[in-house]
Amino acid sequence: MSSRIVIQTRTFGVLRWVVIAVLIIATVFPFYYMLELSFVPMQDLLLHPDRLWVPIQNLTFATYQNVLASTSSGGQGFAGFMVNSGIVAIATVVVTLAVAIPASYAVARLKFFGQRQISTLFLVVYLFPVIIIAIPLFVGFSALGIRESLVGLTIVYIAQTIPVSVHMLRSYLKTLPVSIEEAAMMDGASRLRILRQITIPLAMPTIVSTGLYVFMIAWNEFLFALLFLTADRNLWTVSLGLSQLSNGIEVSKTVLMAGSVLLTVPIIVLYGFAERALTEGLTSGADKG
Repeated sequence: MSSRIVIQTRTFGVLRWVVIAVLIIATVFPFYYMLELSFVPMQDLLLHPDRLWVPIQNLTFATYQNVLASTSSGGQGFAGFMVNSGIVAIATVVVTLAVAIPASYAVARLKFFGQRQISTLFLVVYLFPVIIIAIPLFVGFSALGIRESLVGLTIVYIAQTIPVSVHMLRSYLKTLPVSIEEAAMMDGASRLRILRQITIPLAMPTIVSTGLYVFMIAWNEFLFALLFLTADRNLWTVSLGLSQLSNGIEVSKTVLMAGSVLLTVPIIVLYGFAERALTEGLTSGADKG
């Protein structure tokens, strides 16, 4: 019996590392190949399309220079696209969290009529397909004159992300002990002071993870960017610019790969810097209660 257990333990130990290796390859290899192609000259790609390792001396930054340069300089204008995406994404995160933090606290802590229904409504609204509201927003924003603008696009993203942000933060705030706030109230602290000095610091990991999630949605979103900004290239976001490049016959695959890297890397960098806070935010709800 003991030998059988030893064999099973060793077998599952080997299988675990095999599964981990397969998952790493499946996850990392596509990004590695995309990154490699973005640095490979087009002539080398045509000569060796299946090569997985390129000598360092053959690598070039010319593709990124072309992608980032403005259209007036003969480039693709991705530097401007990234600025537009950054403005929209950062504005969306700031406004969404400014609304979602007090809203989630009110739903989690305050007692009022319809509290459960309103709490559920935030999640239900997020579950509706966005295509349902695309046409009404297109018509309404056109009437208001803000359709072809980053302001209109930001408003759409804020409306999309507030419900799920409230739901995520509310779920965590409910795990925080009420006794901490009651003790602060006995010392004369107001609700606003409790929220600012106690609740927000305790919920900061979840706030960070929610902010990263909102940023990712606003940075990668494509449908509303396509509906609102197609007519004005100067307002294009990165995802819209990459999509328009992929439709061009004259655009090389190395340029598309460089654009894909520019779309992906900011998210990876942000997650890398906030990895600890993000991990704590996703798991802290299970540690409390």
